[in-house]
Amino acid sequence: MAKGNAVWVRGAERGFDLSKVETTAPHGLEKEAIRVETEKLGARMEELFDLMFFAGKHSLLLVLQGMDTAGKDGTIRHLLRFSHAQSCHVESFKVPTSEELAHDFLWRCHAKTPGKGEICIFNRSHYEDVGVVRVHDIVPESVWRKRYDHINNFEELLVDSGTLVLKVFLHISPDEQKDRLMEREADPNAAWKLSAGDWKEREFWDEYQAAYSEAIGRCATKDAPWLVVPADKKWWRNHLVTEAVVNLLEPFEADWRAKLESIGEKAKAELAEYRAGLES
Repeated sequence: MAKGNAVWVRGAERGFDLSKVETTAPHGLEKEAIRVETEKLGARMEELFDLMFFAGKHSLLLVLQGMDTAGKDGTIRHLLRFSHAQSCHVESFKVPTSEELAHDFLWRCHAKTPGKGEICIFNRSHYEDVGVVRVHDIVPESVWRKRYDHINNFEELLVDSGTLVLKVFLHISPDEQKDRLMEREADPNAAWKLSAGDWKEREFWDEYQAAYSEAIGRCATKDAPWLVVPADKKWWRNHLVTEAVVNLLEPFEADWRAKLESIGEKAKAELAEYRAGLES
């Protein structure tokens, strides 16, 4: 199912192919009008974040994956504008440490999942363990292929424990990636982002696309879906991600408000009892 030209994958789709998904915004959209709408969605998202935090019944895990320069950091900066430090944190997963390698591949991610009321954004995630390890033969196929089932079971456990799971793949074209890498080289303020490794990884573009395609197809479920977001245009990317989060949270709003109302009534009763005790 597509919203705009974003693609939802909500169930196993063997043979899912990223190359058949658009990477740019539809023709005819007015960028400034979309940005205005995104700000409105952001305000709504902030309201829902607050309700979820104070109700304390659910948590939100947002997984961001994509090729180098796909815009994971930019998407996170956008989302953080509408969240609060007390409820939201970001976890990045780079090359595993020796301690992490001494455990199962999900150990380091499971330890960072959000508690009730919290929002956690994964900047890369457990999907690296069926992505980069596959492309670079870090572990044999007999190992990484079993991980799809482990991932599905892991995410099912999170959902059963009250975590709302949304997985977003930021989808860019190879030409757009090349342009962004060139921009980094030309921008002195982006020197910290420069890495020869990014250029070397471009040589494995097709291998990564195949790995991500299979991971998305094998690990999409109704309760832990994948959203493939066309990410060549940053303003369209931000709009689609914000809209997806709002749509995910809104069905729980009434439940959260009811919980907060009950908390308020309980607080009033306790305060009345306290005051009655003082008067007596």
